[in-house]
Amino acid sequence: MDPNPIWYGRHPLGRILAPLSWLYCLVVQLRRLGYRKGWLASRRLPVPVVVVGNLTVGGTGKTPVVFKLAKLLRARGWRPGIITRGYGGRGGGRGSAAPRRVPPDGEPADFGDEPVLLARRSGCPVVAGPDRVAAGAIALSGGDVDILLADDGLQHYRLARDIEIALIDGARGLGNGRCLPAGPLREPRGRLDTVDLVLTNGGGSGDDRGDGYRMRLIPGAAVNLRDPAVSKPIADFIGRPVFAVAAIGNPERFFAMLRALGLEVEGRAYPDHYPFASSDLDAWPPGPVLMTEKDAVKCARFAGEDHWVLPVQAELDTAFVEAFFRKLEASPHVRPRDFR
Repeated sequence: MDPNPIWYGRHPLGRILAPLSWLYCLVVQLRRLGYRKGWLASRRLPVPVVVVGNLTVGGTGKTPVVFKLAKLLRARGWRPGIITRGYGGRGGGRGSAAPRRVPPDGEPADFGDEPVLLARRSGCPVVAGPDRVAAGAIALSGGDVDILLADDGLQHYRLARDIEIALIDGARGLGNGRCLPAGPLREPRGRLDTVDLVLTNGGGSGDDRGDGYRMRLIPGAAVNLRDPAVSKPIADFIGRPVFAVAAIGNPERFFAMLRALGLEVEGRAYPDHYPFASSDLDAWPPGPVLMTEKDAVKCARFAGEDHWVLPVQAELDTAFVEAFFRKLEASPHVRPRDFR
């Protein structure tokens, strides 16, 4: 059953499940209290750690923000490494699977779609695994990393962090405001008051803390999936029907972006991290098919001549970037000589 009508609408199941939501909230708050009081141990790594996460289940644009922060950090002389869980890859589930370095030519089936995308696009060392502390240690073992960016992991309290950035979907906000399973929240909404920076992706009502920091995703030229040397502006797709697919946390955001660019789109949503197979692509209609970068890493080996990926970049408020570097400079775990 699709939970979105419950989480983001006024479905009666939201109220029916509310008692379970209260219990969930209580458990996560007690767990967080345990880390704050030292009853549960956090581990600090010898470099600054920046966590880019969210309160809600599903995508809010974390990965493009990680790309952007890595670029900004490198421009100031930092050498960032990236750690991520690795959903969808072998060994990426819960348990004791050891974290692994992700090569740019890694297979999504082995490492997960997002880790492979991060390794290919970021230019940074990437380590994937459910244990972020162990992943961070592996990233540092190469000796070429002096700051860690955690793609997701806001609730992974065992890893001590210097800066927490929480992303919010500007259109969907925090949904009905309830915790799982009655709502989309992993933690109560009051958790936003404790993070360092809140960033809202896109317009709409949103639900931020009042910082006023906004971001948006800027699409580039479409790149042919079979031959990446071929690209064309998105305007070339205007005036004819386009089929679009998305297996991300909020597929409708991708379809809405395409329609806002003037495209006539038929969208097909798949579950997040869906493992595409050649049979899926064979079932798509002829003509141009547009997809996200996260989906493209899984579809490239099966791609047809008219299958295209649409890269996006995060455009961040200047005020947000300034606030981020101020907080990084003020961190007690950043030595003065480390700041560029």
